[in-house]
Amino acid sequence: MMRVEPVELDGRIALAIEVKLPKTTLLVVTTDKGYIMCGALDVGLLNEKLKDRHIIAGRATGVRTIEDLLEAPLESVTYEAEALGIVAGMKGRDAVMKMF
Repeated sequence: MMRVEPVELDGRIALAIEVKLPKTTLLVVTTDKGYIMCGALDVGLLNEKLKDRHIIAGRATGVRTIEDLLEAPLESVTYEAEALGIVAGMKGRDAVMKMF
């Protein structure tokens, strides 16, 4: 099952995506500029093999819901996210706000 819905953050709208898979759930909150995602995101791959795409993204681990993803500290971020001031340890919500 897949659920897609808007999520309002300080008057701005991001898109929350939840994909139920066997034994796991993929969680993403995205804007037109970048996204945060659950532990399934491979930040190393984005930074190394896909670096020419300049992807702005962050990864949070141990999250089970969209609200968890927004409240959790990011475990890792891409180089492009760092260039926007997004850093590991920052709450997902704060990172998304920098992606508008």
